[in-house]
Amino acid sequence: MGSLEGRVAAITGAGRGIGREHALLFAAEGAKVVVNDLGGTGDGSGSDGGPAHEVVAEIEAAGGEAAAHTDDISTWAGAESLVATAVDAFGRLDVLVNNAGILRDAFIASMTEEQWDAVIKVHMKGHFCALHHAAVHWKERSKAGEEVDAAVINTASGSGTYLPNAGQVNYGAAKAGIAAMALVAAQELGRYGVRVNAIAPIARTRLTEDVPMIGEMMKAPEDPGALDAFNPAEVSPLVAYLASSDCSLTGRLFAVQGGMIAECRNWEMGDPLTVEEPWTVDLVADRLGASVAS
Repeated sequence: MGSLEGRVAAITGAGRGIGREHALLFAAEGAKVVVNDLGGTGDGSGSDGGPAHEVVAEIEAAGGEAAAHTDDISTWAGAESLVATAVDAFGRLDVLVNNAGILRDAFIASMTEEQWDAVIKVHMKGHFCALHHAAVHWKERSKAGEEVDAAVINTASGSGTYLPNAGQVNYGAAKAGIAAMALVAAQELGRYGVRVNAIAPIARTRLTEDVPMIGEMMKAPEDPGALDAFNPAEVSPLVAYLASSDCSLTGRLFAVQGGMIAECRNWEMGDPLTVEEPWTVDLVADRLGASVAS
């Protein structure tokens, strides 16, 4: 019996890359999977229902159960229909994996309003819309007396959390917000039986292949027997564990790639500087300046 036997999961952006690997592993572990993918390009333009249906066909060919969803989850109605698809096809929703994302990289002085808005919409709003409608579903089940056992996994990034990347102010800001969203949601939704965590994956995808220096660094090893540290499939086992009933973790952010998982704790407050008098600019300069310099 797989670790996700009988659970119903909705995975956004699951037609390609990391999301596709999540969907295939979840199905192999016994989950019934709603495969969401708008089918746009790496910058979010266009749409194509093919990738979502192809992953569903692959899951079904292997003996699993899946349903395709090709609506835009960065819209209120699209995210609502994602949850409805899970309920209509499989009776309920147990797991939400927020994974869909795009890139519109540019330096701050060159970035357009459209480049900012597009990335914030897909990442931040897309995560929130799906989270909201899933939360409504779980709250209603909990209020009806059901013992809910649900999980959310948000997809953050090192960009915006522990490894800011120049040229990605929109993406980094969105990913930092997504990590914070997971922490707040963990506090809010625990009362309804929902755990919420986030991952910051490092993997080779179509979004990373064209990033200067990154794409070259992430190439697969020539030795087929060697560990491929950037294989997107290496991210999915952590996500599957976080989605399982056996996991009790909530409110955490994990960096993950092939061969490495690390909890990110860089938001912890350091040792405080305290005074027994009102702050002045000179006092701040004296105390904080000396502290940072040391």
